[in-house]
Amino acid sequence: MGEKKLMLGNEAIARGVYEAGVKVASAYPGTPSTEISENLVQYKDSLYCEWAPNEKVAAEVAFGASVAGVRSFACMKMVGFNVAADPVYSMAYTGVNGGMVITVADDPGLYSSQNEQDTRAVCRAAQVPVFEPSDSQEAKDFVKTAYEISEKYDKPVVLRTTTRLAHSQGLVELCDRTENADKPYEKNPAKWVMLPANAIKRHVIVEDEMAALAEAANTLSVNKAEYNDTKIGFITSGIPYTYVKEAMPEASVLKLGLVYPLPKKLIEEFASKVDRIIVFEELMPLIEDQLKAWGIACEGKELFSRIGEYSANMIKEKVLGQKIDAQAAKDIPNRPPILCPGCPHRSTFWVIKKLKLHAAGDIGCYTLGAVPPLSVIETTLCMGSSISSLHGMGKARGKEYLHDWVCVIGDSTFMHTGVNSLMNMVYNQSTGTVIILDNRTTAMTGHQDNPATGVTLMGDTVPAIEFEKFCRGLGIENVFTVDAFDIKALEERLKTEAAADHLSVIIAKAPCALLKSARSKKKCEAIPEKCKHCGACTRPGCPALTKNPDGTISIDDTMCNGCGLCRQLCPFDAIREVNA
Repeated sequence: MGEKKLMLGNEAIARGVYEAGVKVASAYPGTPSTEISENLVQYKDSLYCEWAPNEKVAAEVAFGASVAGVRSFACMKMVGFNVAADPVYSMAYTGVNGGMVITVADDPGLYSSQNEQDTRAVCRAAQVPVFEPSDSQEAKDFVKTAYEISEKYDKPVVLRTTTRLAHSQGLVELCDRTENADKPYEKNPAKWVMLPANAIKRHVIVEDEMAALAEAANTLSVNKAEYNDTKIGFITSGIPYTYVKEAMPEASVLKLGLVYPLPKKLIEEFASKVDRIIVFEELMPLIEDQLKAWGIACEGKELFSRIGEYSANMIKEKVLGQKIDAQAAKDIPNRPPILCPGCPHRSTFWVIKKLKLHAAGDIGCYTLGAVPPLSVIETTLCMGSSISSLHGMGKARGKEYLHDWVCVIGDSTFMHTGVNSLMNMVYNQSTGTVIILDNRTTAMTGHQDNPATGVTLMGDTVPAIEFEKFCRGLGIENVFTVDAFDIKALEERLKTEAAADHLSVIIAKAPCALLKSARSKKKCEAIPEKCKHCGACTRPGCPALTKNPDGTISIDDTMCNGCGLCRQLCPFDAIREVNA
């Protein structure tokens, strides 16, 4: 037996990638998948890993490494898998050379995402096999199994996780790394070049491969039947399996580790031995629908929701008829999301609000500008969409309409897909004001680097993309960099550009307050005797400020980072700057 270690699901996946002998890994950070690559970089002496500008690029990098003959890995969250869908659908046709695995993290319950999509449905449409582990040990082991299946059946394979698995811990037995010999590359346009004439032939091969894998799934060790009381038999996978075992340990269970393609013969055998079948799967009824299509009677979504994360209590309530007291959850005080103290987005949003402008938003911390007290973000769709939305508004309603609108996008999101949208505005002769919120990091997912920070995942210092030069290189003449905390300069520039009939880019630049490099040697301190109780300093909603019973303001010096926004807003000089 090897050493055992307590690991997050994401940490265990990284360990599995290392042990499987992977040589190239590419990813874009996205909660709940981010920690996989952050843990993978500890093995950088054995493999190369990187942050890609987006998920499409990450998948293509992994594909290139696979074609070259080594095991490769890509990682993303489920909405990022949409971005990668273009190459992934075609990879299912080309197949692989070295094994290729893509980990996709779903988010039942919408803890950190803009929708609740089910990766299994995407993979079924793309004809890509899907493994789903139930705990940290399986997370590591299934990675290694996925590489074996990838190479045996000539396909990229998806390892699907969820937020609960990604961020929960379990004991994992560590093994040594397997060093795999590089596979030779052989020129084969019929396999690698997806012209229509080649693709139609490859589609036949895809169907044959999937049929063979579906047959093999009946005997794969990751699919196993656990027979106990046969009055009820659960068919489940992933984290929901642990809820079944908690709520009804005496029930029979068919635990599926390979959730696409499904093992028909194994399921039929299990169904013949139990009186009642309940399919317990989060989100879409993919297993349930397939069983019913095969004529196997089962229950599923008539008992359990298609929405949100599952729990053991759902089984206790819906199957065992137990009454669950939900009062404890209701008694937990609400904690609304809010921008951090000293966040540079707050001052930018305050200026937008003061000028009574509407803002098309994007994906990142700055989405919090949609909630009170700022309430300036009015659309949020997906990565890069703010710029395209602004363009569409202008084309729909004319230049004058955009005098009341701006769009905001973060630095990492701009690198992800915002660049394409901005190119479209230039190419199609748009007007409008684009604000790049440059806080020098990919903040919402935990401060990962990106092409604009000048540091790679491997820790190398590289040339950073400069937004002002980049935008001017696209042919945009009106490009301005403004200190995000200089609200007077920001207001003047924004007022001028919003009123103009040209395309402009304002780079509101200041580091994320949580970066170590951004720690200020100054803080702000209230002067109660000067305070006139006007409340101007509290209107942007900085959590470091509180209103006292007598109407004066207190500033929590453990939260304040000296950004000075409140001091600039106070008309009575009742806030001063002091040494930290």
